[in-house]
Amino acid sequence: MLSDILSAVGAVNPHWQSMRVAHSSRMARYAVILERLIGPDGSFPPIGRSLAYRCAAFQPLAQLALHGELPAALPPAQVRCALEAVIRRTLDAPENFDQEGWLRLGLNGSQPNMAEGYISTGSLYLCSTAFLPLGLPSEAPFWSDAPMPWSQRSLWAHGQGVAIDKAMDM
Repeated sequence: MLSDILSAVGAVNPHWQSMRVAHSSRMARYAVILERLIGPDGSFPPIGRSLAYRCAAFQPLAQLALHGELPAALPPAQVRCALEAVIRRTLDAPENFDQEGWLRLGLNGSQPNMAEGYISTGSLYLCSTAFLPLGLPSEAPFWSDAPMPWSQRSLWAHGQGVAIDKAMDM
């Protein structure tokens, strides 16, 4: 979300503009790491303090896809398929919702012990940030390109190799 702020005000101050350039390269690198964390079944390591937001952890991938700024290592269709797997994994199970259809606190089902004290049912809807690519037109490569397996799906489900992961150049 820092990228939205820097896009809006970056031109106001030269320091902010240089910050925007550095942030963009870091966000691209982070997107590559995030995509590699998505298991073949759409699961991901339960780390961090915001697990109750479910698929919102992948907002940077969705944001870069929406703005057409995915790094070359992440074809849009690959990201689409990876995000779909995460969304399905974190939202498909009926036990994720109460009797009135509201999300329950937790990552997979009702797990209120996984939520910080400031998290409420309303804040769970940050998961909607994984849906940012819905703002793309239907003819965008994100939607129109043929499905592609994401990194772990390629590796574990299809026995294909993946590119060696390298740190960003500083």
